Amino acid sequence: MVTAMLFAGGIGARMQSSDLPKQFLEVGGKPIIVHTMEHFAKHFMVDGIVVACKEDWIDYLVDLVKEFGIKKVRAIVPGGETGYASIHNGVMAVSQFSKNPDDIILICDGVRPMLSEKLITDCIEETKKFKSAVPVTPSIDSLLYSTDGVSCKKSYDRNTMYITQAPQGYTMERILWAHSEAEKRGITNPISSSELFIELGESVHIFKGERFNIKVTTPEDLITLRSQFYYENYKKFAKEELKYGL
Repeated sequence: MVTAMLFAGGIGARMQSSDLPKQFLEVGGKPIIVHTMEHFAKHFMVDGIVVACKEDWIDYLVDLVKEFGIKKVRAIVPGGETGYASIHNGVMAVSQFSKNPDDIILICDGVRPMLSEKLITDCIEETKKFKSAVPVTPSIDSLLYSTDGVSCKKSYDRNTMYITQAPQGYTMERILWAHSEAEKRGITNPISSSELFIELGESVHIFKGERFNIKVTTPEDLITLRSQFYYENYKKFAKEELKYGL
């Protein structure tokens, strides 16, 4: 069994949107989270979807699932105070019906609306082989280290630096072990599941991600996303014009 667990429990403070949490902002006629959910709902290897949602927006998300006819949704549960708390709630919800230790959970931000079928497939296949699978892209920028944001005396070799993406795949056995260990060791707020494993002294398997797989976090990301949607629509229209000789 493969379950996609989306976490959308935050308000998106860096988006600077006072009216809507960022996951509900519309692009291309649909809220961002609907785009994200649809990628998993349409994927032939994904059996179910669980969402950890900001609690006072759950009813709204339930209405969106009905409105857009999103299939495979098994549960929508309250998120937590932090991203990790939302992930934890979602993982626990998945564990209620995904009982095989080798079942796969795909942990993903709710604001990844440009996911490709290939990336999801690659994540599932890599997880089957290695029990964990984290998509990454090589850093194309030089990296400097600073503790105060003003001065810097250290740099990193960008050839050894990678940017993490999602979905991140894990077997249920591995992710449940990690969350249990985090509770025992008092680890309360790792940024991502891969960082949780690393903080626990474990390694994770990485594989090649996709640069177009953006996470919508800032107003600049929203501009990039909208331009990508317009470009994709332009390509479709251009194909139709060529087809009919227009």
